Amino acid sequence: MNRILYGVLGAFIFSLSAQAKIVVYPRVEDKAVVEDGRYKVYVREAGTEKNWRELQVIGVDVDMDTRSRAAMAQFDADEPVDVKVETFGIPVTDVKIRPLARGISYNKVGEHALTFRLDRPAKLSIEFGGDRLGNLHLFANEVEKETYDGKEGPGVIIWDNSSRDIFRKNCRLIYFGPGVHQPKDLPNNEISVPENCTVYLAPGAVLKAKLRVDRVKNVRIIGRGMLFQPLRGVEVSRSRNVHIEGITVINPAHYTIFGGESRKVTVKNVKSFSVRGWSDGIDLMCCHDWVVDDVFLRTSDDCLAFYNHRWWYWGGTSNLTVQNSVLWADVAHAINVGGHGDDLSSKGEVFRGVTFRNIDILNVDEDDDEYRGVMSVCCGDKNRVEDVTFENIRVEDCDEARLIDIRVVYNGKYNRVPGGRIRNITFRNITWCGEGGAMYPMRIKGHDAQNNVSGIVLENITVNGKRMTDTKDVEMNEYVYDVKVR
Repeated sequence: MNRILYGVLGAFIFSLSAQAKIVVYPRVEDKAVVEDGRYKVYVREAGTEKNWRELQVIGVDVDMDTRSRAAMAQFDADEPVDVKVETFGIPVTDVKIRPLARGISYNKVGEHALTFRLDRPAKLSIEFGGDRLGNLHLFANEVEKETYDGKEGPGVIIWDNSSRDIFRKNCRLIYFGPGVHQPKDLPNNEISVPENCTVYLAPGAVLKAKLRVDRVKNVRIIGRGMLFQPLRGVEVSRSRNVHIEGITVINPAHYTIFGGESRKVTVKNVKSFSVRGWSDGIDLMCCHDWVVDDVFLRTSDDCLAFYNHRWWYWGGTSNLTVQNSVLWADVAHAINVGGHGDDLSSKGEVFRGVTFRNIDILNVDEDDDEYRGVMSVCCGDKNRVEDVTFENIRVEDCDEARLIDIRVVYNGKYNRVPGGRIRNITFRNITWCGEGGAMYPMRIKGHDAQNNVSGIVLENITVNGKRMTDTKDVEMNEYVYDVKVR
């Protein structure tokens, strides 16, 4: 266990017992956190006859168009487990446990229950009768390697909803224990995290506020607690060396995680649901050296949106990686890059060196053709986009979407001038296996002779079992050059 925590005394860190192989979180008692009575979920050690341990199942709003209510449960485990799901009023028929690539099989137990085994951590959607709007989300996390006991000590603040001294220089740990925390009289209902500080949200903690990381370094936001209906989840602006891990964000009014002009940031094992316009998952503007790993984002706007200049952030974008994740866009794109930039500069900003790998996209639903890309590279505002890679991406289904959308655009709603050129975009090992909905043709288009597209590689692209061998079904214009199909 890492005992170096930006100055927090080791006495306030303790390892989980070797016997704690399955961790069930304390129940949340709050009228705003509504339990979902359609499901009961239980876990126990795999292959044993031990008693089942029940998880709390809460309701989460999904899909801005229908305002549907899905369900969520989660736990930690460091060994294989058996899971049992009981349903109430829902027949156990036509069951899918997704991502399908996980290959999880189940055993039906009567008419209203099933069991299955998990050998490792997973982020799953369990669907009955084809219902993707009232489904059950199950998150099996690794057991936390680092946790806290909530004891007072030098530099430690135990949040009690009236804490005001987090800006004192020796603050090294802010602890949110199990229960509901709704800070009072804070501007914009946000908590500003000081430099060299760790924020820990314990399992069962619900924080009804935004966490703001602004112009600081060496900040960590960790734990298994939830941010519940904040203005934003976590905002990281002009900061560096930031680590966000393990938390869940439920229905923010705006982005789940926002980054502006920030460097060396890691986001890991974050789970999120949103149901409003502009409630994107992770949005980055002029950021560098980010790693987003093992996240689950179900959003009612773009899951991932990475841009250059917007608002008061400048400086281009480079060296971003998203990997080992699950995306679900009830509205808009799963992945969207390049849209905003500095249109007032002479050459525009550069967006380069971005990789998306090993990602499952469960669904994309978008009825506006301007925003139909499952994977979208659409640059505006003089942006130059280059060296972007999409690899090992599995798309399960789409409604009214395009698998790939590469364009230099002028979008009158968001841009003041067209984008610049697009260079060296690679799609490798991409599969789409849809069961319904309409998939529109892939699209690659430049804007004019100068603001064009070139160096596109489409390698091992498979659509409904058919390997792509040429571009005859791709919509292209005369401003596209050097497209290779392999």
